[in-house]
Amino acid sequence: MSEGKLPRLAEIPAFIEYMGQGWGTPDRIPSVVPGAARAAAAHRDRLRTALPGRTVVVAAGTAPVRSNDCFYDFRVDSDFYWLTGCAVEQAVVVVGESRATLFLPPPAYPGETGFFADAAHGELWVGAAPSLADWSAALDIEVLPLDRLEGVLVGLAAPMYGGPGWEEPSEELGRVLAEFRMIKDEWEIGQLREAVDRTVEGFAAVLRELPTAVAGAGERWLQGTFDRYARTYGNGPGYASIVGSGKHAPTLHWVRCDGPVLPDELLLLDMGVEVASHYTADVTRTFPASGRFSPIQRQVHDLVERAHRAALAQVAPGRRFTDFHHAAMEVVAQGLHDWGLLPVSVDEALSEKGQHHRRYLVCGIGHHLGLDVHDCARSSTEAYQGAAMAPGMVLTVEPGLYFHAHDLTVPPELRGIGVRIEDDLLVTEGGAEILSGALPLDTEGLEQWMENTAT
Repeated sequence: MSEGKLPRLAEIPAFIEYMGQGWGTPDRIPSVVPGAARAAAAHRDRLRTALPGRTVVVAAGTAPVRSNDCFYDFRVDSDFYWLTGCAVEQAVVVVGESRATLFLPPPAYPGETGFFADAAHGELWVGAAPSLADWSAALDIEVLPLDRLEGVLVGLAAPMYGGPGWEEPSEELGRVLAEFRMIKDEWEIGQLREAVDRTVEGFAAVLRELPTAVAGAGERWLQGTFDRYARTYGNGPGYASIVGSGKHAPTLHWVRCDGPVLPDELLLLDMGVEVASHYTADVTRTFPASGRFSPIQRQVHDLVERAHRAALAQVAPGRRFTDFHHAAMEVVAQGLHDWGLLPVSVDEALSEKGQHHRRYLVCGIGHHLGLDVHDCARSSTEAYQGAAMAPGMVLTVEPGLYFHAHDLTVPPELRGIGVRIEDDLLVTEGGAEILSGALPLDTEGLEQWMENTAT
């Protein structure tokens, strides 16, 4: 051996032999959320009904590279999880007319070189790893090693591919799965309830840290507080947490969170916990950092609240998904007109050729919610916007007003004010249930909630 050259452990027979000895058996129970396997089996049955005679192949995906040989955390593909209840990197599920098979990369155990040499699958690197048989028992599905997938695919006639990594993914499959996922079953609704409840608790945790943030720790301290809470009680945040103070509040996706928390300005918090089953909440409230809204802040918040309540009243079975959008926009346009901010009449602004009020509310008013924060996005336009709402749908309602600090069309006292109110709703047989209703909507309620949370 040349001087300075390190030996390759996987090439030393004595080391391989020694590393294969003296190991007990760790706890290899698969991490499966209770009820997930049963729900996934029902989801597969629904898919077979929609695509009779077709074979579907859906991949779980892999973690993207962060830098060089370091990777971001793996997050399973949502369609794959909906069909399996499994969150294993590189996994693939094949759903046929009468059976389903899950293909997983086998772990490397003591006695195998990969045990210590394979950083992706070696148990010495990744920790206790369930066997394929363990996964099969936990998920009640046939599980085979991943290297057998290619041989299976060769024998399939015109399979439909979904999930990441395929050269020709099926748009039809993506649409079918997205539209199925619009209606949540009882298990899914339970997971979303948990996600929302944890999110409300996370809001309280953030507000308790407000003095530290105002004292100098800034927006990032609050973002980190929520993300730590989400990581402790779930997988983590369901999307990049938004914490915007002062002039940052009007920026729709202010995820940099690198500014101060200003004591006399509004603080917009848009955050959601993704629980262990990968279902996420998406809630927004806007608080006065001082604990009390100023008159102009209250004026803006009151208008957004009126728009929000008008939208909430339109969420019910049989109504169009766009109904709550239009209801909120009518309130916003009228309010902005009353303030003298519109260059045209309310009717002109609301017309398809106008939309002048949208300068201060360029985003939509809501979206479906579930495994993805913007769930069911691959649905057809007709199914997403044109179809009637139905029991089991879970969606957000989120009007706002965003007056940028450099927007010269608004008076100075409004510049730098951003307000959004967002709730998560379950469409029921008789109307809708506000899952995030534990958080107040009105300014007085928010002030009181802040005071109660701080004590």
